[in-house]
Order: sequence, then structure tokens, then C-alpha cells
Amino acid sequence: MKHFRITFAALAALVSLPMMAGGLMTNTNYHIAFDRMMARGASFDIDAIYSNPAGLSWGHEGWQLSFNWQNPHQWRNVEATYPDFYGSPTMNSHKFKGKAEAPFVPGLFASYRHDRWSLGAMIGIVGSGGTVTFKEGIPMFSVPIQAMMAQNRLTPEQYDLDAWLKGRQFIYGVQLNFAYRLSDHWSAAVGLRGNIYDGYNKGHVVAGMKMPAGMSPVELLNLQLDVDQSGFGVNPLLSLNYRYKGLTLSARYEFRTKLNIPNDTHTLEIGPESLIERFPEMAGSIGAMTYPYQDKVKTRYDLPALLAVAAGYEICPNLRITSEFHFFDDKNAKMADNRQKKIGHGTTEYLLGLEWDINKTFTVSCGTQRTDYAVKDEYQQNTTFACDSHSVGLGGAVNVNEHLRFNLGYFCSIYSDYDRQTSYMGIPVSETYSRTNHVLGLGFDYKF
Repeated sequence: MKHFRITFAALAALVSLPMMAGGLMTNTNYHIAFDRMMARGASFDIDAIYSNPAGLSWGHEGWQLSFNWQNPHQWRNVEATYPDFYGSPTMNSHKFKGKAEAPFVPGLFASYRHDRWSLGAMIGIVGSGGTVTFKEGIPMFSVPIQAMMAQNRLTPEQYDLDAWLKGRQFIYGVQLNFAYRLSDHWSAAVGLRGNIYDGYNKGHVVAGMKMPAGMSPVELLNLQLDVDQSGFGVNPLLSLNYRYKGLTLSARYEFRTKLNIPNDTHTLEIGPESLIERFPEMAGSIGAMTYPYQDKVKTRYDLPALLAVAAGYEICPNLRITSEFHFFDDKNAKMADNRQKKIGHGTTEYLLGLEWDINKTFTVSCGTQRTDYAVKDEYQQNTTFACDSHSVGLGGAVNVNEHLRFNLGYFCSIYSDYDRQTSYMGIPVSETYSRTNHVLGLGFDYKF
């Protein structure tokens, strides 16, 4: 029964993580200008709809539109080292690779400004945004299964193991802002964002004993999971901007978004019957374990409150520098299994960006970001883990004419490996979590 309980819990824990820049659940890069500069909190361009809503009242007079496309690539790997179950003193070591995919991540912006007031709207993927697949499963069930087979005197040559896990998690956001210039130096904005959650968890673990030719395989274990999730939440936001000559100061606060997501369960199966017959006391435990994944049961995926402050300065008319700070209040945003209690403090980010107009046609920029998650060992899971990172972005823009601008940007995140000692079913396991992330973006802005 103990083997079975851990195996199923591992399968059912599948959740994907953000593919983009930002906190544990929140994305911050919607416009290509972020990819190539990172720190955009002092922007007056159309990307200010997100990064500096109050600054939009200093921007382009009239209508402007922007379309952005980003293509992130990411690997999330777990390398596990654990004892050999057949008497050898040599430790087993295996890297379980998770491939995250999101081939098309769009971002749409529109704004209108007249004199002192402006309106802005944005549609983007504000949280998570990708699909992650572990084709060989993960250590938290592979290790116990190998131990279970060894204890039943089955060697790897005597059985087949098919483990496959896939999770998808997108949070789509629709944001509306109203900004007003209060004086020659101050402006303010209020906004509202609707957040639509769409995700699923799918997977199976099937083990069968190999049999001689002409005989059917003997089923040893069969776990099946297929759960869709969808829901909706709303959060307000506030923004303030101060401008004096070449200096810009801004602050933005996004309130917490409550997302309490119900299950739409298509498959939740455990077998074979012979396994349950062998452990009749398992029935009650199965009910308790499977409850979070049963139909209509709800799971919390709150987007945390966010405080962002920035300072930008025009060193000269064609050269700008911006520094920025983000704080995500993760500890007060409820997560599945109360994982917010397993964080030292909320996520912090430090950003710095530089932008240079070479001439009226070409602009180049670069930037960097440091992200500190402060998660504890208990927070980390094979399917959902966080590693501190440094990100570097660069790119440029081409002003085709006075109306049309093309943006091209690229950034990569360099993650610190996270090591921890844990155990599955009493088996000591050393794990190293590692990630890679590359994002390429292309977009255009159009001013009417």
C-alpha cells in the first residue's frame, strides 16, 4: 500500500510552471521591448499599458496598436541519485528531462490618448503559459516503482515500465487602464484585469511483467489521469508616474487575483483489481488520495499581488537608462496544498536596462534581471520547482516610417541548480533541479 500511495501522489501532482519572465505564477514580458531591455517601468511607449500605465498619458497622441509574438524554449530537468536495489554498492543516477513548449505566445496592445487622458488595453498570457512533458516520468514515482519490483524479486529485464506525464497551464489576461495627467509632472492610472485559467494534467504509469512469446503480459500496475481545469478571476491595479525633465519615477501595484479552479475529470483510474485485492485496506486511502483530482473539486492557483517601482533617466536625448524592482507577495497568494507556506519570502526581481537611438531609424537596447524565489526544500517538487536566475536580453527596433516600428528581441535565463536531499518511500534520494530558458520575440507597433 505504501508503494502505491506514493506512486499515485506523484502522478497526480503534475503542474506546469511559467515559461516567461516573472514570479512563481506571474509573467511580466508581454511586449518585445521587454525582451530586449528588461527594465521598462519608465516607458511612455505602447508597452507602458502594462509596465507603466500612468506613463501612457505622456505617450503618443491618438491611436496606436501593437502585436507581439514570442517563442520560448525551456528544459526542466531532475537528476536523481539513489541506491541500487540489487545489492550493488554503486549508486544509480538518472536525469529525467522535462521539455516545455509554447511555440506561439501572443501579446496585443491598443491605446488612445487625447491631451491629458488616455485609455489602454492589453491581451496576453499573464501567468504560466506552456506545456511541459516528462516522457520518462519523474523520480518521485520511478524510484519507488523500481524498489517495489526489486522487493518482489523482479529485475529490470523482467518487466516493462511506461511512464508519461504532461501538464499545461495558461492564464490569459485582458487588461483595461484609464490614465490622467494630473499636472505637468504627475499622472495616475487605474485599471482592471480579467484572468482566465485554462489547463490540464494528463499522465499514466503502466508496469507489466514480460512473458514468453505467445503469452499475454501480466499487468502489475496501471494508473491513469486526465483532468481539465478552467476558471476566472479579476484584479484591480493602480499606477503613479512622476516626470521632471529627464527623470521618470513610477510605481505600479497589482492586487492579488483569487483563482479557485474546479476539476473537469475525464479519467481517474487505479488498477489492476488484483493490486487492490492484495491490499484491501487500500480502499479508504485511495479515496483520500484521489479526492483533490475528483470531478468538481477546486484547487487554488492565485496570482500574487505585485509591487513594481522604477526610475528612468535620459542621459542625453537619444540614450536612456532604467532600473526597476519587483516584489511578488507569494506568501499571501494561496496555492495548491498550501505551498505558499513553504516560501521564505515573496519573489524579488532587480532589473536594469539601457536603450540607445542610433539615429531616427535604428534603436538598440540591452538589459538584465536577477530573480530570487526564496523557496524552501519542502516547496520543490519534481514537476513544479523554482531556481534562482540571471536573465540577459538584447535586441533592437527599426522605425520603418513615422507610423510603423518593428521590434526584435532575445533573452535567456541562466539558472542556478538547486540541490536537495529527500526520500521516496523511505529511499534516500539526492536530487538536482536544473532549467534552461531561451525566448525569441518579434513584433510591430503602429501609430495612427
